[in-house]
Amino acid sequence: LHSQSPCDEDVCVVQFNAGWNAANNVEWVENLKDCEIQYIDIAADAASQSKYEIVVVPTIIVFNGKEVKRFQADISFAMKATKKEVQAVVDEILMDQF
Repeated sequence: LHSQSPCDEDVCVVQFNAGWNAANNVEWVENLKDCEIQYIDIAADAASQSKYEIVVVPTIIVFNGKEVKRFQADISFAMKATKKEVQAVVDEILMDQF
């Protein structure tokens, strides 16, 4: 669970999904503030699927150098976490840095 971040910035949010599940892309991820945002398609990048132990898509992971928090979809492959919940984790990391 403590995988190294795939990002350049300290605080980073990565959405893992697969092309076949594009209908369930979490659109609000790109609106998160004060963090780098990345998208990894595990259908195209199987190495990342195993490296980050992605068992369901979409999965959103917040990194601060290493994994801090993970939000996983439910059995219908839909994300139940909200933008507010993910942003709160990002904000908490930023507050802890001061």
